[in-house]
Amino acid sequence: MNGIRVVEVAQFTYVPAAGAVLADWGADVIKVEHAVSGDAQRGFAYLGSVAAGGNFAPLMEHPNRGKRSVGLALEKPEALEVLYDIVRRSDVFVTNFLADARRRLKIDVDDIRKINPNIIYVRGTALGARGPEADRGGFDQPTFWCRGGSAVGVTPPGLDGIVGMPGPAYGDSIGAMTIAGGISAALFARERTGEPSVVDVSLLSAGAWANALAIDLSLINGEPWRAQPLQAGASAPKNPLVGFYRTSDDRYLNLSMLQPGRYFGDFCAHIDRPDLPQNELCDTTEKLMANAAAVAEIIAKEIAARPFSEWLERFATLEGQWAPVLDSLEVAHDVQLRANGFIAEVTDVDGNPRELVTAPVQFDETPASLTRGPQFAEHTDEVLRESGRDDEAILALKLAGAAT
Repeated sequence: MNGIRVVEVAQFTYVPAAGAVLADWGADVIKVEHAVSGDAQRGFAYLGSVAAGGNFAPLMEHPNRGKRSVGLALEKPEALEVLYDIVRRSDVFVTNFLADARRRLKIDVDDIRKINPNIIYVRGTALGARGPEADRGGFDQPTFWCRGGSAVGVTPPGLDGIVGMPGPAYGDSIGAMTIAGGISAALFARERTGEPSVVDVSLLSAGAWANALAIDLSLINGEPWRAQPLQAGASAPKNPLVGFYRTSDDRYLNLSMLQPGRYFGDFCAHIDRPDLPQNELCDTTEKLMANAAAVAEIIAKEIAARPFSEWLERFATLEGQWAPVLDSLEVAHDVQLRANGFIAEVTDVDGNPRELVTAPVQFDETPASLTRGPQFAEHTDEVLRESGRDDEAILALKLAGAAT
């Protein structure tokens, strides 16, 4: 994306995280924040900084690393003219402002296209650009997770309540990656045809896509997809090598060997039961499948006899598909993520080394090189000078309350 300029009029995580992905890929992303209040997410203290008194807040760094920040009060004509100057020199305009706000601030499609007919215009919405609820806002928990079907899909029957998202900005981050892909396709199309696109991605559509196979099956059979009951042991009725198995220290391993006949012998060797493939319960694939429940009990007993750490060592050479069930701190130190450069170092505003997860796409086996997110309106003067304004003009904008 080197040489691509993106102007972002957005806040919170959903759309700004798409800008962060493009910045990871080398784009020059200019984040426009309100001249007084900035991105509303800067005021969220509940996820805070990593250390008392620190200035590194993952809630801001995750969706805003690598950008430049400009403080503009777009309700003022002088600030709007600055934005239009930036738009004239940009390839992509991306926003998550509601339709009424876009019209009021004069940043809707027609407004921006009058300034730059060749720009790709991107709307990240809650519920889509059309339909009776198009003007409603939303966040990822209610819209992506709940309305998109994932909340019901992961809540086991009998649970007194509904399971929430596994982490903050979960749906936002998935939706943002979708936006980044849409922008990439639109840039490619413009290169081929000369025509700029209007790109739309909603949290609802991203949530439905994440849950697409369950929805597709429901369309066929007329029944909602339901989560499996909470369980340990096999979860496939005819395959003991699919399921969650508990270790002696109350950790879990997930087995997902969809071809039990192929992997059973190697698996039995790894659990010190080389005799099992000769057992009359499972000495053929047909018997293994027919007696899956009984074999799963044997496997569960064997795995429950040893601790999690021992199974990690033993299964390192296992041919079939499996994974340890990890928490977020363990994922942060996953050797494979780090070996492939998907956890990257970034220097914070105080000069301290920190780390962030990078976008999940690499080019030419080269990990992304990250820079910190901008402080509020940090690059206002720099961007204003790029637009041809001298110090006197910049001062006038600040005195008028149009720029920070």
